Amino acid sequence: MKVLTFEIWGDFGHFRKFYTTTSPLTFSFPPPPTIAGILGAIYGTDKNTNKYLNVFGDYKCKIALRILTPVKKVRMGLNLLETKGTNLKLPMSDKNLAPRTQIRTEFLKDPRFRLYVSHGDKNVFENLCNNVKEHQSVYTVSLGLSELLANFRYNGVYDYEEITNRQAVGLSTAITMGNLVQNGLEIETGKKYFKEKIPIIMNQDRVVEKYEDVIFEPDGKTIMVAAKIFLKLENGENIAFF
Repeated sequence: MKVLTFEIWGDFGHFRKFYTTTSPLTFSFPPPPTIAGILGAIYGTDKNTNKYLNVFGDYKCKIALRILTPVKKVRMGLNLLETKGTNLKLPMSDKNLAPRTQIRTEFLKDPRFRLYVSHGDKNVFENLCNNVKEHQSVYTVSLGLSELLANFRYNGVYDYEEITNRQAVGLSTAITMGNLVQNGLEIETGKKYFKEKIPIIMNQDRVVEKYEDVIFEPDGKTIMVAAKIFLKLENGENIAFF
């Protein structure tokens, strides 16, 4: 099997944390179900049935992510319009003005990531690779919200070697805690270590079936870890799937 790699970036991104309500916070990077949505937009899966969660779900598709630019977060107010139970025939009329409210929302500023994708279906994988390589997408690609448009660029398709020797290596991607051996994280000076709990598997009903803690370096530097399993790409990168 091979791994497709491509970069994706935008001016802003928002990947809402599941436990936030009135003041939405964002994950530092898109979780696997969100990445599946990005892949589905490029590939062209049906939007109404959440088919992307099946086609690019954990059982068929393996995903890894590398942070390329330091994680920066900013907060801005979003003006939301109430559309339930209001008269929107003349929304700008004084007599028919729909209720509005401003919500303080957290965004990623200038996010840029490298995605690594492997798929068990050869046809799906090849079509996805072709679309990425030709810079084509069936639907508009965004970073979490439809207003946050994204751009992407093909890097390459690489062979890989699966390694299970549990020796410490410099890992380019985020890694789940479940993939670390005991005391497998080596703390190095000059680096930061963040941990976030993210959704890993979501079914077509948009119900999360699995959450995991993920370790990453927010400035995009490699981290020294002893993993139960990781992949060594032919370009020299060491990565770990979620």
